[in-house]
Amino acid sequence: MRKSIVDKSALTQSIIFQLEAELALQTEAALGSRDEATNEESRAEDRFDMRSQSAAYLAAGQARLASEIADAIAAWRALSPRAFGPGAEIASGALVTLEENGRRAAYLVGPQSGGLEARDGELTATVVTGASPLGRQLIGRRAGESVQIAGRLGPVVHRVAAVE
Repeated sequence: MRKSIVDKSALTQSIIFQLEAELALQTEAALGSRDEATNEESRAEDRFDMRSQSAAYLAAGQARLASEIADAIAAWRALSPRAFGPGAEIASGALVTLEENGRRAAYLVGPQSGGLEARDGELTATVVTGASPLGRQLIGRRAGESVQIAGRLGPVVHRVAAVE
């Protein structure tokens, strides 16, 4: 599963594309909620009517989420994919392959947006950040070392098969 720096660029672009789509959706939702909050028809009919205030809270939350997504896009754009040579420590930007009982899984260590799946051709890599439990275990490890991932029946040991 050797991938080049070009593939990591494609994975990064896949993530940015997903985040941009989510940003457009959240921005539209925030604008709709703001319009609902400020619409004349949403004005309180009595002191117990909270429609306008609820819509305002919702709009603020959606705007905050849109801002966080915009920050994530900026962080991914600032990430420069680099090659990790033999024996290199895992760091942000690394494409890591973990192996357990012959099964392999790819992870892209990134600045934000853990849990997203990046795709390039047949390769699918799950984004992990240094703030996640798996990310904390991966950072600083090298190919050949092991990490433990929580499983249904307890921790499962995975070997770092490749760092690219």
